[in-house]
Amino acid sequence: MKRREFITLIGGAAVAWPFAAWAQQPAMPVVGFLHYGSAMPHAHVLAAFRQGLKESGFVEGRNVAIEQRWADNETHRLPDLAADLVRHQVAVILVGGGGPSALAAKAATSTIPIVLAFGADPVQLGLVASLSRPGGNVTGVTFVTTELMAKRLDLLRELVPQATMIAYLADTRYVGGQGMLHDMLAAAATLGRQLVVVEARSDRDFEPAFGAFVERAFAAFVERQPGALVVGASSLFDSNRDQLVALAARHKLPAIYQAREYAVDGGLMSYGASYGEAFRLGGRYVGQILKGVKPADLPVEQSSRFELVINVKTAKALGLDVPPTLLIRADEVIE
Repeated sequence: MKRREFITLIGGAAVAWPFAAWAQQPAMPVVGFLHYGSAMPHAHVLAAFRQGLKESGFVEGRNVAIEQRWADNETHRLPDLAADLVRHQVAVILVGGGGPSALAAKAATSTIPIVLAFGADPVQLGLVASLSRPGGNVTGVTFVTTELMAKRLDLLRELVPQATMIAYLADTRYVGGQGMLHDMLAAAATLGRQLVVVEARSDRDFEPAFGAFVERAFAAFVERQPGALVVGASSLFDSNRDQLVALAARHKLPAIYQAREYAVDGGLMSYGASYGEAFRLGGRYVGQILKGVKPADLPVEQSSRFELVINVKTAKALGLDVPPTLLIRADEVIE
C-alpha cells in the first residue's frame, strides 16, 4: 500500500468512527411537563423539578430533554396540551397545578407513566387504586393544601387578634375549592370571626380590560372594614401572585397565603406545603422511571413538609408587632 493511500484510509476511518459511534448511542429521553398554571410565576417549581432529576442523574440538555406545556389557568386547554405531549412520544409526563392537569394526562394515555406533583387526593380523583399500590401508569407526590385553611385562619388570628371580620378570596372552581370555603366558614364560626367572601374565577378577573374584578373586590373588602385577609389555595392565585400581594399592601390588609413565594414577594405571611419539595421529589420519581422502575411499583408519596414564613418587613409596614411565639415557630423569617 502506498503511503498516501494509507494516510487517506486512516484519515477516513478517523472521520467515520465518531459518526458510527454517535449512531449507536441511545436517543435522549424526553420528559413532558404539564401544568395548569402559567410559566413565569411557577419558575421555582420547574427549577425544583430539574433539581430532582439531577439528583437522579439526569441533567436537561445533557441526558434528558423536557417538553413544557402550560395551560395559563385555562382548563379547556389541558386535554389538547396532554395529547400533544403524547404525540411527541415523551417517556414520562409530570403534572402539576391540581387535579385537572392529572385528569387530562390520564385521559390522554394509559401507557405513558404519569408522575403527580399536586395538592389533591389521587384516590378520590380515580387516578390510582391506592396510595401504597397505585396499580397503573400513575404515581407521584401529593401535598396538603385544602385541609390547611383553618390553620391559616388561626395563625392570622394570632398575629391580628383584634380582627373580628376576615376577608376570604376564594376560587371555588379549583379542585377542593368548595371544601376550602366550607372549612373556612366552619373555622370562622369556631373562632368567633365573621367571614366576607369574594370569588375569583379566571385570569380575566385580574385584567384591567375586563373591569379589574379583583381590584374591585379588594375595594369591597375595605368598605366592609375587615381586619385581615386569607387568600385561598389556587393555581389561579399563584399565577397572579404579584398582583395579590400588591393589592393587599395598597389596602393595608394583613394577609396570609398558601405558599412561601407570596411572603418572599412581599406578602405578610404564608403557611402551607413546600411546593419546591414536592416537585423535587416528583423529579426523583421521574428519574427512577427513566431508569426502568414501573410507576405501579412506586407508592404515591405524601409530602409532609410544611412551611410557616413571616415577612417582618411587611409586618412593620402594616404597623404590626409579630408575637415571639409566632417568630419561634416560623421556618423562615424575612427581615
